[in-house]
Amino acid sequence: MKLRKVSAAAATALVLTLTATACGGDSDNEGGSGSGGGGKKITVGIKFDQPGIGQKTPQGYSGFDVDVATYVAKKLGYSEDQIEWKEAKSADRETMLQRGDVDFIAASYSITPERQEKVDFAGPYLLAHQDVLVRADDSSIKAPADLNSKKLCSVTGSTSAQNVKDKLAPKADLQQYPTYSACLTGLQNKAIDALTTDDSILAGYASQDQFKGKFKLGGFKMTNENYGIGVKKGSDLKAKINKALEDMVSDKSWDAAVKKNFGPANYQNEPAPAIGDIKS
Repeated sequence: MKLRKVSAAAATALVLTLTATACGGDSDNEGGSGSGGGGKKITVGIKFDQPGIGQKTPQGYSGFDVDVATYVAKKLGYSEDQIEWKEAKSADRETMLQRGDVDFIAASYSITPERQEKVDFAGPYLLAHQDVLVRADDSSIKAPADLNSKKLCSVTGSTSAQNVKDKLAPKADLQQYPTYSACLTGLQNKAIDALTTDDSILAGYASQDQFKGKFKLGGFKMTNENYGIGVKKGSDLKAKINKALEDMVSDKSWDAAVKKNFGPANYQNEPAPAIGDIKS
């Protein structure tokens, strides 16, 4: 009888040991969690719906931010197949970083004082500007003031069009569409006269195959938008990412990524900004 009790207890202990081992083994598959390498994967937030910037397609992920993030991840010790991409919608970015849902975010993420109170930024890695996109054959809009009485489109909830109306063209006829793609269709069909948001975003949309040669950027540079890579407050990834961004510029990978993603729209980009040089 005693022998049977001992055997049962041993069997129970063995089961518990095996279970604990199996559960513990899953820890190898956790993300980078700010460690800067060594894990099985790193989780990166990008836009899924901005052609030329960050876009999810049936073939995978593409865009300037995707190329920057892939380069950075490689410098941190992760191969491309070790990157887990997560959609980082504008309103969710700070929360995603604070909760640890992602290791870093590269998603047309402008550095602002308000955001810096909640998260840290590496970079900037691109200086963009608010601009307008017009039809390639339209010569009537040569300056922001020419937008007066013109139908100016931006997406619902965006402040870009209102910024133009408040500061530059008070008589602009604001048109709110649900998506930038809808604005582009309206621009192509002459239902609207101009579309406004960051020039990098406009260049990305205009570079799509179906729109090549149909639109042009105004080149107005109405605001400065310093794109940075967001990390959790206090993360040691900030310094490592800054070093990776410097390497990307020095080895010309940055220039290649700009040409690849924005070139078809004849995007006149600013030179790569120096780390920490935030233009107001």
